[in-house]
Amino acid sequence: MGKKIRFTKMHGAGNDYIYVNTLIYNIENPAELSVELSRPHFSIGSDGLILIGKADRPDADFSMRIFNNDGSEAMMCGNGTRCVAKYLHDKGLTDKNPIRLQTLSGVKVLTLHLNGAGLVETVTVDMGEAMLKDADDEAVRKYVDEQYKGQTGVGMTLTAGDRSFLGTFVSMGNPHFVIFLDDEDVETFPLEHYGRLLEHHEVFPQRCNIEFANVLPDGTIRMRVWERGSGITLACGTGACATAVAASLVGVRGRQSDVLMDGGKLHIEWNALTNHVMMTGPAAISFEGEVEVE
Repeated sequence: MGKKIRFTKMHGAGNDYIYVNTLIYNIENPAELSVELSRPHFSIGSDGLILIGKADRPDADFSMRIFNNDGSEAMMCGNGTRCVAKYLHDKGLTDKNPIRLQTLSGVKVLTLHLNGAGLVETVTVDMGEAMLKDADDEAVRKYVDEQYKGQTGVGMTLTAGDRSFLGTFVSMGNPHFVIFLDDEDVETFPLEHYGRLLEHHEVFPQRCNIEFANVLPDGTIRMRVWERGSGITLACGTGACATAVAASLVGVRGRQSDVLMDGGKLHIEWNALTNHVMMTGPAAISFEGEVEVE
């Protein structure tokens, strides 16, 4: 017989994860548990599992670990950070604002925006710097050279099956390849087919998140995403950031964009002075419960 743990199902613009407080529950097999609990119909169902825990560095208040629904561990999840902030505040685990959250891609600063009841409604996340092949930082150039075999960040042409795609590589602590579809509607584009092929392209030895986008007449960016390790998801916070940065780089948008995904809209601002990307969007609790695990 296993043990029972409490969980909270949360989503940020439809990007839904199962959240467990490891300050209370010790999770010994998070990769396997993520696969098991994420199964739709047979379990809770989700894009993955996020563990909230104690930080092990002095400049952070709490930590998060992210496991995709295939069991792989992710470096960062923008929508997940917003939900962690809501969890920590609304459950009374901290009264800090902002909250500093430790992730595998560094410490993220989360600024909370409360509603009239004093609960978190939206969160602004300092996502850090956008990393590009042609950035001034030598370490960034070296990173992209080593990980992505010297491909230029802006204007990479990759072949997937029967097609070639011109896109932009952006790292937001995790890798993204952003493709703007000039003459095709992203709503009907075969995302699963080409997203899967590009995720596993040989130029991405650690696999990659793939975004396809249109710029709408009102300036909103309509984006759909194939997430590394999860497949098609309703939203991706780091993907929205990467898409907004790519839009600025290729000249179809300025430094601020609203990015509309299947699950909702995020506001992204790419600061010209700091190179930091600020993401603002909602966080919501879907339901809570108890599950027995081995």
